[in-house]
Amino acid sequence: MQIFAELIHRLDQSTKTGDKLEALAWFFKNASDTDSVWVIAIFSHRRPKRQVSTKQLRTWCQEKAGIPDWLFEESYQAVGDLAETIALLLPSSTGTHNLTLTEWINWLQDLAQEDEDGKKTKILTAWDQFTTLERFVFNKLITGGFRIGVSQNLLIQALASHSGMSQAQVAHRLMGNWDPEKISLQELLYPDDQGEDQSKPYPFFLAHPIETSFQESFSSSDWIAEWKWDGIRGQLIRRGQESFIWSRGEELVNEKFPEILEFLDQVPDGTVLDGELLAFNEGVPLPFSVLQTRITRKTLSKKVLLEAPVSFIAFDLLEWEGKDLRNEPLTQRKALLEELVRSVNQPRFNLSETLSFNSWEELTQIRENARELQTEGLMLKKKDSLYETGRKRGAWWKWKMDPMHIDGVLIYAQKGHGRRADLFTDYTFGLWDGKMLVSFAKAYSGLTDAEIREVDAYVKKNTKEKFGPVRTVTPGLVFEIAFEGIQASPRHKSGVAVRFPRIARWRKDKTIDQANNLADLKALLP
Repeated sequence: MQIFAELIHRLDQSTKTGDKLEALAWFFKNASDTDSVWVIAIFSHRRPKRQVSTKQLRTWCQEKAGIPDWLFEESYQAVGDLAETIALLLPSSTGTHNLTLTEWINWLQDLAQEDEDGKKTKILTAWDQFTTLERFVFNKLITGGFRIGVSQNLLIQALASHSGMSQAQVAHRLMGNWDPEKISLQELLYPDDQGEDQSKPYPFFLAHPIETSFQESFSSSDWIAEWKWDGIRGQLIRRGQESFIWSRGEELVNEKFPEILEFLDQVPDGTVLDGELLAFNEGVPLPFSVLQTRITRKTLSKKVLLEAPVSFIAFDLLEWEGKDLRNEPLTQRKALLEELVRSVNQPRFNLSETLSFNSWEELTQIRENARELQTEGLMLKKKDSLYETGRKRGAWWKWKMDPMHIDGVLIYAQKGHGRRADLFTDYTFGLWDGKMLVSFAKAYSGLTDAEIREVDAYVKKNTKEKFGPVRTVTPGLVFEIAFEGIQASPRHKSGVAVRFPRIARWRKDKTIDQANNLADLKALLP
């Protein structure tokens, strides 16, 4: 456990990739194999099941530290992280321990057998054995969400260096439905053929945003173009007479898409498809919010299935007749895919259309129809491209539609987390509806550090009301808000929902009466 706590400390001390890789290399060299598996699991979003609520942790900390609600809340707002707040507020420990990370995780899992009093006693005892750093890490194991900047790609690099395998091999090994409680490091990284998981997907190949020099650098004849769909990226797998649906977030989502499983059972064994899961009806894609009604429910009623029908738009074939096709050229994979879609001939199984164009200028005109067709823009893929691992520059590009923009007024603010815990960085913006400002979007990205400090000072000087961590701000600042999509929404006070809002720029050249009104936003509705 001490080694894991030191790893978290080292990772949190630097934003440099080299330093993080060095810290991970140090951990894998010094930790046991079982602890290494758990660290891989934690950084791959396979955290232990939570056995204690955050409310319980907070209550027990307050009792142990002898502090009132208001003081805990003020401390939490100053620190910005519940696990760290608790670690700092608890009295100094009087004991020690010698358990490993794996032993502590098993200890936490065993709490499922305890009632609330039993859980409280055990947690208080554990807190009294830890240093402040170990308490923080222990609390994070319970609450989840280590914010230390370790991406999946960084973890893969570190493991590749440690194991002597290629990054592509490691990425593939980490995919799938493996359980850190039931697998060894040897089985995870070096499985034998018999032990290979039939459901395991391939690492996804991701595209880079198109660069301004793209059309000057490449001939249009070397590329194919497809629509960029606004759905859930997924892989469909048919192996061993079983079917599996994986999202890009490595979730097995079979139960969410029963109609996809129906046609997948008709796909030949030894097939893996890459594509997009879309809410789709009568040949027309539906807004992403319709698809969300499927993925946010534990059980799917007949009403939901009827109102949010789903199709799979296939754009690549990764495995055919049990053979890995990722090192074959795209044109060959697409030809086989076209034959497969035609032979299966199911209405919910569609081929991603390859668009016809003779020049970049012609393709630019085609792209103008993207929003009308409920797509996000275009995908450009080199005809001879292989299916690579992760986000590799060069062969696949995404050419999204330019975002929409509108000028809103800052009306609410909330403090951030981690290093920004003492700064107001999370903002709510409003548009005029008559003489009132109605909220329409929240955003927390797009400003420089200097601008954030300037806005923070304004919020602190111009706070009108406090609602827990939220501050009502005297209107005075105007910001240009960019967003990717828009649709009517009765759930929102404005009657409109915008997708992926972020701050494009601070409009210091405008007064609040020059900000847009709600009618301007609704005029952008399709």
